[in-house]
Amino acid sequence: MSALTWAASAPLRGIPVAEQTLPALLERQAAAYGEKPLLRFGEDVRSYAEVAQGAARAAAVLAEAGVEPGDRVALLAGNRVELLETVLGCAWLGAVAVPLNTALRAASLQHTLVNSEARLLITEAGLLERLAAVEETGALERVWVLARTGAEAGEPLPARAGGVEVAPAPPLTGDGPPLPRSGVGPGTTAAILYTSGTTGLSKGVQCPQAQFFHWGIVMGELLELTEDDVLYTCLPLFHTNAINAFVQALVAGATFVVGERFSASRFWDTVAANDATVTYLLGAMINILWGRPATAADRRHRVRIALSPATPTSLLEPFRERFGVQLIEAYGSTETNATIGAPADQQRPGFMGVALRDFEVGVVDENDAPVPDGSAGELVLRARHPYAFATGYFAMPEATVTAWRNLWFHTGDRVVRDPDGWIRFVDRLKDAIRRRGENISSYEVERALLEHPDVSAAAVFAVPSEMAEDEVMAAIVLADGASADPVALTQHLEPRLAYFAIPRFVEFVAELPLTENGKVRKQVLRDAGVRPSTWDREAAGYVLAR
Repeated sequence: MSALTWAASAPLRGIPVAEQTLPALLERQAAAYGEKPLLRFGEDVRSYAEVAQGAARAAAVLAEAGVEPGDRVALLAGNRVELLETVLGCAWLGAVAVPLNTALRAASLQHTLVNSEARLLITEAGLLERLAAVEETGALERVWVLARTGAEAGEPLPARAGGVEVAPAPPLTGDGPPLPRSGVGPGTTAAILYTSGTTGLSKGVQCPQAQFFHWGIVMGELLELTEDDVLYTCLPLFHTNAINAFVQALVAGATFVVGERFSASRFWDTVAANDATVTYLLGAMINILWGRPATAADRRHRVRIALSPATPTSLLEPFRERFGVQLIEAYGSTETNATIGAPADQQRPGFMGVALRDFEVGVVDENDAPVPDGSAGELVLRARHPYAFATGYFAMPEATVTAWRNLWFHTGDRVVRDPDGWIRFVDRLKDAIRRRGENISSYEVERALLEHPDVSAAAVFAVPSEMAEDEVMAAIVLADGASADPVALTQHLEPRLAYFAIPRFVEFVAELPLTENGKVRKQVLRDAGVRPSTWDREAAGYVLAR
């Protein structure tokens, strides 16, 4: 098995389990770093001591409003400091923060409110109309509207929305008395984070306090964070990625900067202005940045490393050479942690990494029996430390039992583990395609399509075949100014894929159907299937080389 070598262990690795909570971490690091900046939202800069005091004051405000330990507090807002204040205030009090995707509407918003049984919703005035369109709000008792600016500040608030009382939100971290730290433990639920729900209703992942601590430790070691680093994110704080980036900064003694929504044209100037050394990118962001014309700003920054899951393998080295940024591939999920990866100097293109030392990794068949190295199977995971993983899905016991059966978390991802321990992603189990006896990875076909300059986005999925099993179909979003040419795309794929993996059907679409979290709803594409506008390679008489 391949062994990783580490530059250093995180300084807080191995602290007592009882101290692996957000309140304990805030107090510990406030004592260690005091007036050093921990958090920056634009011109709003807060020290380690101020963030810890703010959490205690926010907890007091929530408690004064009747929020008790275990109560759920929903949040529907963009990246603003009050969102993080509430998350930390809930953690301090022992209540549960429920950050919601700002794209949620109608039935999806209703589901999260009802399922979470939130008593309080904190939101922005511009999002109140979403609540008014919801037919049922479950246990919701009141809505707080965050401070408004500009012309919006003078407009009266409605008395009710969605049948629930509406009032201005009180200042969360003002000059009021702090609340003494409650007796929360490492297993106390700190947040419920809703997953995408690509094939069904979103599930609320119960994230315990210690899970955030372990995200901070493990990712801090992968990114080799030190107290001199400045971590910058423009990803939304309702996702696990951004919330965990804050904890990474907290654990490392670094500074965390939250930016506005991603803008490719301003990205490098923004990270330079914030003196960032570490940032967080998604695969699509990598493609967009790479596709822009080269400028002096490409290197006029201090960013040395970026966490960038699902980056196209072909861009890893070119991106580093152009921008001077080492991209780190790692595997994790809201339910688990950063379980698979490798340090920057040991990355292997095309692989997720190896099992990290805090976790056990298995590859199993449909009966949960281990498969031999080199064979594809489902990735299953287990933590070596208490409460390093989520504790289940809130109010969904059947889904919890299914996912955590046989004492392993079942990821739903199909992977191959090499004899040396390195793990390669193949596909989501539900996205697997089998054509004439051959298993096909939709992920690998999508990756090959995205290497073509005319392709902005791609989704590959199975459609029924006249000969049983599946045929391969691709939905393609073209880059600006590109023309639809399925023959050129097929020719591009021939030297890159086995003949049986090349899509027979190609449909050009304006956009892909996405979940609120930006994942492709492939079931929508499968249901639409082959249409009159779909290009059919066989009907066109195109013969693949074999």
